[in-house]
Amino acid sequence: MTLLHRILTSLLTLLVTGLSAGLVPADDEWPQFRGPDGQGRTEVQGLPLTWSETENVVWKTALPGEGHSSPVISGSQIWVTAAIAEKLTEEETQKRLAAIRNPQSLQLAGSLQLQAICVNRDSGKIEHAVTLFTIPVPEPKHALNSYASPTPVIAGNQVICHFGTYGTACVNREDGSVLWRNDSLRLEHQNGPGSSPVVWNDLAIVHLDGTNTQSIAALKLASGEVAWQTMRSGQMDPTPELQKAYCTPLLVQTADRPLLISPAANWVYGYDARDGREIWKASYGQLGFSTVPRPVISGDRVYVATSYMQSRLLAVKFDGTGDVTASHITWTSDKQIPQKPSMIAREGRLYFVSDKGIARCLDAATGDEKWFDRLPGDYSASPLSAEERLYFFNQDGICTVLKTGDQFEKIAENRLDAGFMASPAVAGKALYLRTASALYRIEQK
Repeated sequence: MTLLHRILTSLLTLLVTGLSAGLVPADDEWPQFRGPDGQGRTEVQGLPLTWSETENVVWKTALPGEGHSSPVISGSQIWVTAAIAEKLTEEETQKRLAAIRNPQSLQLAGSLQLQAICVNRDSGKIEHAVTLFTIPVPEPKHALNSYASPTPVIAGNQVICHFGTYGTACVNREDGSVLWRNDSLRLEHQNGPGSSPVVWNDLAIVHLDGTNTQSIAALKLASGEVAWQTMRSGQMDPTPELQKAYCTPLLVQTADRPLLISPAANWVYGYDARDGREIWKASYGQLGFSTVPRPVISGDRVYVATSYMQSRLLAVKFDGTGDVTASHITWTSDKQIPQKPSMIAREGRLYFVSDKGIARCLDAATGDEKWFDRLPGDYSASPLSAEERLYFFNQDGICTVLKTGDQFEKIAENRLDAGFMASPAVAGKALYLRTASALYRIEQK
């Protein structure tokens, strides 16, 4: 590879996947879960502060089926995924529930169509609804999850859609045709799929952390074939249900390599994105499973929330090798740490909200608390940081807007008709918000 080729490849990687620790301007691109740098931050100016069903809504589009995947945006296209489920009869539901050991909080569906949906950014019109997989008998899922929870990722003219054990597919953005499918990487989620894919160069990388097998794998963008797969090496709880996770990895370009920071059950790992080689791992120091929040970085540290049972926040220096538990964890916190929403790292502070609505601000270097306060409702969606604002979206459809800084300051509260499970997206000066029933373009009029 020539020097020029290496430089161009590095620049493309930074723009498309957001490998750097700094902010990548979003402008008109929001290609992956939590935006260009994967951390829920944007430098866009002029986003709306207030909205409702009748204020600052450019368009509202009803979406088919169910899905918690967040919008991804490039050019005039917005892509989401959805699951179209055939309803079971009561008799079939009871029959299948009787065969499940712990059916509490689980839901069943009949035959399932897993789709990629393209919405025109200007008009809100659905342009493509592409069926990628048909599942005759899907596994049960948790009542708070969907069969289309992983967020797609846009890589050039391709949209990579991942549905966990049900498969990964690549769609041509120009005409909605399916370029390839891979349903060979099977696992038992127990609660349905959750991890979103990421793209590095010519690879789509996915987490595969189930009750029966735990690994991270890379698929070739050109064909969908497995390029590499690495099994998790850390010791876990012997109970299979406590070995699963639903997290999305974060790519960081270090001086030595493209590093995949990859939280799983009981451990967070660092892998070389080029070949899947494990570089380091750090133990949570307690039981941590069903891990959901995507990690964030500030300086030379990554911040990981471990989720269940009690979520712990770890600050880990990511420049180590081997088992770095004793040497690279700089501080931990066990107080009101989110189990599902991701965090915001900005200007030396960490901001987050717990699932039950306790918002906190910590000093990223020390873990010292700056403030905490209560927000209304329960939370699953990850927050957004824009200008000097923090947007928090709850499961009842309320978005609370706070001012960044060392003091708690609420500046707006907005409500839509249905609740938020998907996280927000930004393009231009508009917010793109997916509720339980519709996709909105929210923009100051």
